[in-house]
This record gives sequence, C-alpha cells and structure tokens, in this order.
Amino acid sequence: MCPEIRGYRVGEDLAARLEEAKGLALAIGIVVAEAYAITVRDMRPNTLFGEGQVQRIATDCELHEAELVIVDGALTPIQQRNLEDKIKRKVIDRTGLILEIFGERAATAEGRLQVELAHLDYQASRLVRSWTHLERQRGGFGFLGGPGETQIEADRRLIRDRMAKLRRELEQVRRTRALHRKRRGRAPWPVIALVGYTNAGKSTLFNRMTGADVMAEDLLFATLDPTMRAISLPGVEKAILSDTVGFISDLPTQLVAAFRATLEEVTAADIVLHVRDIANPDTAQQKREVLSVLADLGVVDEAGEGIDAPVVEVWNKWDLLDAEAREELGARAATDDAVVPISAVSGEGVSSLAEYLGAVLTKGAQTYTLTLSASDGARLAWLHAHGAVLADDDAGEGEGGPQRRLVVRLTDKEFGRFESLGG
Repeated sequence: MCPEIRGYRVGEDLAARLEEAKGLALAIGIVVAEAYAITVRDMRPNTLFGEGQVQRIATDCELHEAELVIVDGALTPIQQRNLEDKIKRKVIDRTGLILEIFGERAATAEGRLQVELAHLDYQASRLVRSWTHLERQRGGFGFLGGPGETQIEADRRLIRDRMAKLRRELEQVRRTRALHRKRRGRAPWPVIALVGYTNAGKSTLFNRMTGADVMAEDLLFATLDPTMRAISLPGVEKAILSDTVGFISDLPTQLVAAFRATLEEVTAADIVLHVRDIANPDTAQQKREVLSVLADLGVVDEAGEGIDAPVVEVWNKWDLLDAEAREELGARAATDDAVVPISAVSGEGVSSLAEYLGAVLTKGAQTYTLTLSASDGARLAWLHAHGAVLADDDAGEGEGGPQRRLVVRLTDKEFGRFESLGG
C-alpha cells in the first residue's frame, strides 16, 4: 500500500496530475492507500519536506500500514535516504517509478537494453538494494534479474563498464534502424508515426487501423516498444503505420536519452499523427508536453508546426465527451484542416481519418507518361503496385524490343523513388 505525494507546478491541473501520479503506481500493480498534494514553500535540502510534513507522511504510513512512499517529483539521493530514515519506509521518486514501469513493460531485446541503461544511470547515485520493496511486493520485474544481481550490487566502476557496453550495443541498434529507414526511403511506402501522451489511445487506434493486437489497455505506458504494420489508404495502396512509446511530463532524462533510437522513428515519418485524449481535463497541458519533446527531436518548430512532415492532430476519445463539449470542439475542429476527431474504440471518424491521410499523401501528385521496355518487368510491376496507372498501352518496337507506354499518377517523392530504381 502506498501513500503518494507530488510536487505541483503553476499552470497544471492539480487533480489531473494527482490522478496521473496514481495511474503510474497502478500501472505496475501498486495499491494506492492514500494520495494527496503537499505544498512545499521552502524546499529542504535534506528531506525536501518540512519536519511537520514528514511527520504527517510517517503517521499516514502507520495508519494505512503502507510499505512504500512515492514522491511524484525529483528526489536527490540524500533526500531519499533521509526520508527513508525518518519515515521507516521505502521511498522512491517519480523517476524511479517510471523506470520501474519501463523495466516491467519493455518486451524486445532493444527495449530491455534501453531500460537497463537508464536504470543504471539512475541507480549509480542511489543506494544499493533501493528497489527491494518492489521485488517483495510484486515478485520482481526481471529486467536486471532482481536486487541480488551483480549490476545493482556492483561498485560504480563496474556500473560504468556495463553502461559503456550497453551504449555500444544501442549504437549498433541505431545504425541498424538507420539502415532500415534508408531501405524504407528507397521503398515506395510512406511512414505514418503515431505520437502522443501516454494513454491517449495510440495503440487502440493502431489496432483499429491495422487489425493488429498490440497491447492496448487503460494503463499508462501500455506500449513501450515500437511496432510497425502495413495499411492501405484511399489512393495509397500501402503505407507503414508506426506506434511509439507515449510521452509524459517530467520524463526522466535518462529515458529521454536511452529511448532516442525509438523516438528517431518519428523523425523519418512522412506524416506525424499526434493522438490526443481530448476528453482529458489536462489535454492542453499534455499537448504542450508532447510538442516540447517533438521540438527537441527537431520534428516541429516553436509554433508546433511540422518541419519536414505535416503534423495532424487526432482528437481521440470523442465518444467520452458530452453533447455540449462535442458541439464546441466540433466547431473548432471544423475550422482546422489539421484536426480530425475520432473514437478509436467505437471507430467513429476513423474512416474520415484514413481519407484525410490518403489525401495528404497524394497531395501534389502529377501525371507522368513513361515509356519502358516490355521486358523491364521489375519497374513495370513497381509502377502498377505503387502508382495510380491511368493507362498501359503497347508502344510498338523500340531499342531493345517491344515497348509499353504508361500514364501514371505519382507524387514527387514516389517519382524520385521510381527514378532511383534505375533502368
């Protein structure tokens, strides 16, 4: 059981942030016995909170028989240790909790490497065995094998050595991803990346559009590992839809760096779909958090506009709005070409989204008249598979034998890809 205390920044919806903090704890099965905000007027370097506040937390822990205190903010190693000494309970901060969630959820080998690196970076300055409470409570998360493993008990030199090895392995992952992106760049298929605040409904939309069964639950950070599937859109026979990790405010700096390879997929996208939980009372703040990270990645400018690819806002969970809110927001969406209201759960608006994406991807398409050798099967097949072939006629004999004359509608990008095929 777990009392939970958070810091509060001006401009945030306190109730929404407290619910988010509780959601983080619930995401890994922690039972929240009590949750409240504490106003810290004068941050104490030794304990963060004042003596009376620390005593209140200790009393509540006794009252609820709680084993763990989560401070939804950043704690220094000294503050964490002193609070534990005074409260006689295990204490972790927001970074520690998010790392714990990522450690439990990462499924791929790459994801586990990223989480282990982030955990070691954080753990290097913390006490040994600082995660024992969660091992007892939940049976262990397994991504480092538990507190008895050598990485947690090792001295800082060994931790640094392990981190250096992980960084080398992740650099290889980044090179591999870059090669994959280069191959996709030569292929004719555009990439659409789903981004958004955690639990905004990205995976539910991904499943709706692809027919896949990616984990999509009402949990924070239900998806951590990137997933890609092929979809068809009006006017576009094949596109690649990419589901990415959810964003969150105050994401640990260790994870921002460690998950760079995952987030780099967004930078290579032809369209960025910013999925928003429009029914969340804190949706405006969540949008700011997402745009801040996208700006750091070089995806959007200071105004939130896409730099190399258009950014489309998908207002999800439309079905959860009352009639008045739907009318108000619907009027706003009607005046913005880059906003599409949907419900990924019910499917409302998803077909309109598909049509919109098809229109964006085929915008600027031109008609080309091309004459190819009838024996050039590879390029002829490419044009039929990836362009809108308006005509395909016999062009008589030419150099090298029979010729075919095709009238094909292609975007500039598709035509560039066709030219790269040579011939």
